[in-house]
Amino acid sequence: MPLPLWPSIAGLGLWFDLAVLAWLLAPLLLLSALRRQRDREARWRPGARLLAFFLAIALLLFGALAEWTFWGEFATRFNFIAVDYLIYTHEVIGNLVESYPVAALLAGIVVLATAGVWVMRRRILAPVSAPSGLARLGLASLAVALPWSAWHLADIDQMRFSNNTYANELAGNGLMTFAAALRRNELEYERFYHTLPDADAHRILAGLGVEREPISQALGPGHDESESFDVRRLPFKGPPRNVVLISVESLSAAYLGAFGDTRGLTPRLDALIRDGMLYSRIYATGTRTVRGLEALSLGTPPIPGQAIVRRPGNEHLATVGEILRRQGYETLFIYGGYGYFDNMNAYFAGNDYRVIDRTDFPKASVDFANVWGVADEFLFDNALSRLDQTHATGRPFLAHIMTTSNHRPYTYPDGRIDIPSPGGREGAVKYTDYAIGRFIEQAGKKPWFADTLFVIVADHCASAAGKTSLPVKGYHIPLILYAPRLLPPGHSDRLGSQIDIPPTLLDVMGLAGDGHFFGKSLFEQGKDAPRAFISNYQELGYLKQGRLTVLGPKRRVEAYLIDANGDARPAPVDERLRDEAVSYYQTAFKVFKQGELKLR
Repeated sequence: MPLPLWPSIAGLGLWFDLAVLAWLLAPLLLLSALRRQRDREARWRPGARLLAFFLAIALLLFGALAEWTFWGEFATRFNFIAVDYLIYTHEVIGNLVESYPVAALLAGIVVLATAGVWVMRRRILAPVSAPSGLARLGLASLAVALPWSAWHLADIDQMRFSNNTYANELAGNGLMTFAAALRRNELEYERFYHTLPDADAHRILAGLGVEREPISQALGPGHDESESFDVRRLPFKGPPRNVVLISVESLSAAYLGAFGDTRGLTPRLDALIRDGMLYSRIYATGTRTVRGLEALSLGTPPIPGQAIVRRPGNEHLATVGEILRRQGYETLFIYGGYGYFDNMNAYFAGNDYRVIDRTDFPKASVDFANVWGVADEFLFDNALSRLDQTHATGRPFLAHIMTTSNHRPYTYPDGRIDIPSPGGREGAVKYTDYAIGRFIEQAGKKPWFADTLFVIVADHCASAAGKTSLPVKGYHIPLILYAPRLLPPGHSDRLGSQIDIPPTLLDVMGLAGDGHFFGKSLFEQGKDAPRAFISNYQELGYLKQGRLTVLGPKRRVEAYLIDANGDARPAPVDERLRDEAVSYYQTAFKVFKQGELKLR
C-alpha cells in the first residue's frame, strides 16, 4: 500500500467509525434518558450490566474476525455477498466449519470478552445517579441528533477517495458497508446511472449489430434456419447434435498452463485445448456464480444490483435452454450442490430446464461431498447417467453442468491428484481438472459423443480484487470448445464475453434464435470491434479497443487504458464508448423490467 495513502485511510476510517458509533450509541442514550431511578438500583442490574458489556465486546470481536475472514476471501469490506450469506446459512456455516477452527476461534472470543469485562468490572459496576430532567432531554436529543447527522453527513461513496481500491476498502467500516449493501442490493438504472434517450440507445445498438430479433418471429411457423449452418464461415465439419456446457466454479484463466501458469494444475484441460479450440480473451460478466449462470443462459449484459437469477419475474425468459426446448431439445441443468442456493433451481425450472441437483443423486453414487456439493467426479458420473437416459429417448440435448469443488473448503477425495486434501485453491483447481478430464474420457466411450460439442468455461474468476474497482485481470476466464469429431484444433484471440456463448451455440447448431440475444456469436464476422462486459453489483464495465469504460452510481463515468497485461491507468472518457456502454446496460435493464425478455 503506498505510504502517502495511509493518512487518508486513517482519517476516513476514523470518520466512518464515528458515524457507526453514532448509530450504536443512539439506543443506549435513549435508554439512559428513559430509565427510572429504581431500575438503576434493582438487584438484577449489576449482572445485566456485566452481561451487556460481555456481549458487546464479544460481538465486536466476532465482527472483526468475520471481516478478517471475509477480506481473506474477497479482499473487500462486507458487501452484498455478506448480505446473501445471511440467507444461505447452511452452506455458509458449513463452509466456515470445514474451513476454519471455528470452535477454537469462538472460545478465544469468549476468553477475550471475559477478560475484558474482568479488567473493566469496577468501572462497569460503578453507581450512576439518575440524570436530571434537563439532562434527560439532552440525552434524548443526542439519541436523535447523532444518527440523523451520521445519515446525512457520512456516505459510503466517500470511501472512493483514491484510484486504489484496496486503500478505499481499508478506509471503510464493515458495519457501514454491510448496511449500505442491504439498501443497495437493487439499483434502478435510470435513477442512478448515466442515461441516453431510448431512441438513441436503440439506434446505437442497431449500429453495433444488436437488433434483437423478436424471438416469437424467429421460432414462428415457416421460419427456417436449416441453411444458417455455413461450413465456409464456421470451422465445424457439421452442426453438433448435442451440447454439454460445463461452467466451472472459480476457474481463472491464470490457473491454466495454456495461459502461462507453470504449476501444472491443469494437465487435463491443457490436453483438451490441444485438441480443441481455445478462446484466450474471454471475460466473465461478474464475480458471482449467479452472474455467470445469467450470462451463459440468457446472453444479456449484467444489470446493476442482483443478478436476474435471483430476481422475481425471471421465469419463461428467452434463455438458450427454453429456445432449444421449443425446437425439440431436452434441456438439463445439473448441479453438484443444493439448487435452492442462489435460487438456481427455481430459475432454471422456470425456464424449461429439467433441474437435477445433489438431492437427485443416488446415495450410492456419491463417495465424497462437502457443504457446497458432491465432489466433481461424482457430479459428472451422475451427469453421464442422465445423458445416457436422454440419448436413449432419441431427443438431442443441452446439458448445463455446474461444478462446486473449486470452492473453499477445497476438500476432495484422496488419491486422485498429488496434492492432499484439503489442498487450498491449487489443490481444488487440480482436482477439478482431473474430474473434467475423467468425464471427457468416459464420455468418449458413449454413442452420443461424436455428435456432441463440449463447452468448458468458468462462471467467474477465483478473485476479482485489484487496485481498481473493476480489475480486468480479475475477470479473465478460459473458454474451450471441444468436439474432436466435428471441430479441428484452433485458437482465437478474439475479445469476447460470457454473453456471447448462448448465440454461439445456436449459431453452430444451425438453429433459430441466435439473433435475439444481446451477445453475438463468436464466429460472426461483424464490422464493429468486439467488446466484453465486466461488473460488480454497482460498477458496470465496457471493455473495447483497449479501453475500459465504467458506469457507476450517481451517474459517474470513468475510463481507463488497459495495457497488454490487463493493468489499468486513468484516461479521458471516450464519449462514443460511453454511449455504447450506456446503450447496452440501460436497454438490458429496461427490457428485463418491462418483461421484454419473456419468451412469448
